[in-house]
Amino acid sequence: MESTEAFVTFQLGWPQMHHLFALLCLVAVVKLTMLLAERRDAFRNFEAFPGPPAHWLFGHVKEFKQDGTDLDKFVKWGQKYPYAFPMWFGPFVCFMNIHHPDYVKTLLISTEPKDDLSYKFIESWLGEGLLVSKGQKWLRHRRLLTPGFHYDVLKPYVKLVSDSAKTMLDKWESYANTNESFELFKHVSLMTLDSILKCAFSDNSNCQTDSGTNAYIKAVYELSNLINLRFRTFPYHNDLIFYLSPHGFRYRKACKVAYSHTEEVIRKRKEALKEEKELDRVQAKRNLDFLDILLLARDEKQQGLSDEDIRAEVDTFMFEGHDTTASGISFILYSLACHPEHQKICREEIIQAMDGKDTMEWEDLSKIPYTTMCIKESLRLYPPVPGMSRKITKPMTFFDGRTLPKGKFHVGTSVYGIHRNAAVWENPNVFDPLRFLPENVSTRSPHAFVPFSAGPRNCIGQTFAMNELKVATALTLKRYQLIEDPAQKPMLIPRLVLRSLNGIHIKIKPVDPQE
Repeated sequence: MESTEAFVTFQLGWPQMHHLFALLCLVAVVKLTMLLAERRDAFRNFEAFPGPPAHWLFGHVKEFKQDGTDLDKFVKWGQKYPYAFPMWFGPFVCFMNIHHPDYVKTLLISTEPKDDLSYKFIESWLGEGLLVSKGQKWLRHRRLLTPGFHYDVLKPYVKLVSDSAKTMLDKWESYANTNESFELFKHVSLMTLDSILKCAFSDNSNCQTDSGTNAYIKAVYELSNLINLRFRTFPYHNDLIFYLSPHGFRYRKACKVAYSHTEEVIRKRKEALKEEKELDRVQAKRNLDFLDILLLARDEKQQGLSDEDIRAEVDTFMFEGHDTTASGISFILYSLACHPEHQKICREEIIQAMDGKDTMEWEDLSKIPYTTMCIKESLRLYPPVPGMSRKITKPMTFFDGRTLPKGKFHVGTSVYGIHRNAAVWENPNVFDPLRFLPENVSTRSPHAFVPFSAGPRNCIGQTFAMNELKVATALTLKRYQLIEDPAQKPMLIPRLVLRSLNGIHIKIKPVDPQE
């Protein structure tokens, strides 16, 4: 009797399962048809933009070996296909890669939003902060946060960054007389995290002197690598597939570490601000910082930011405020180690500007023009953010008459490609800080050098970043002579920030006061 009931149940249930299977097949066919139509449209719309041959399934993904040569491949293709060329990631996702100032100008002066593919992957970590938000939300946040970067707020940060840099340089004493190279990035990353916590969040974390690996920095590395992997792996573009994968598990685990770090920073500040509701009362007690402005900011309707918005902005500035500057400082010190003649001029300038002091002050930042030019030249050769992208929501015509139509088109700006474009820069791979003499800058397009982006969505923290680069560089050169290790040259890889597969290595020795 039981077997008869089971048979009847099976017979009655099978048609339902059959219909469900048929429905899933229909949905899959419709989705595939739509994707094929988008692929056909992309081919038609990119006809005016020739590019490197692409595999029908993998696109250009297999061209990138993740071995330190990928960025140079972009430059090489840029020489063959001037201004722009299409890049395929899998069979259906195509980015127009642009690498010329006149093309970049058209894109960056527009109000086009960040693209909804690669930045979507970042959003699941950083939320809708300034980096990824768009429209009125972005405009409101930008307006509310701009006071956090007024020079009156930035001034006291110079001493705080100096303190963090000196802690790092003290630790380097153990390398100073060994004639052995050491890896820079991990030290600089801790220093810039220490700085952003002190400056933006008034948090003395002691992260540079604590033993062991910093959990937050380790999580940021993991998240950056996984977001890059997800972008390059077409099936991982699907949220469910990525969620169920081992990489998705690692991603969520790293996110929890990053979230707990920022939540603790916010929690401590909210406790401290319970009794203090006005900015001027806070400022009477200590230096006003970014988090004060974030928590107490009000728009014209006296509305502040939601808890979710606050966490998104804290996550964004915690990441961008330490990881991009860590990349920048590390490559600046490496560049100067490789060019002792420029390093010597910078050191003499810095010693004269500091006039016997051991700490940089606000007024000293404008007294080191040659060092500043060297910093900019390193940012040109090694831009901390090697690329950025936008989504085209309306037709866009470039200076040579070629047009991208309105639609789901993504345009990627290769900052690395622009900065090494031989049509723009003479001998682009040569380190030459004199490119940034005022008379030379005036003859170039302002969009030839965009380490902090440009236009309405330029980096809101670029003045803070440049100040930190100057302070760290100046204090390092005052104390140590930097020496190249020819056996360990960086193998550049594009992640959310520019990194090196094998780290960034230099040797140091104490500066001889008699030299």
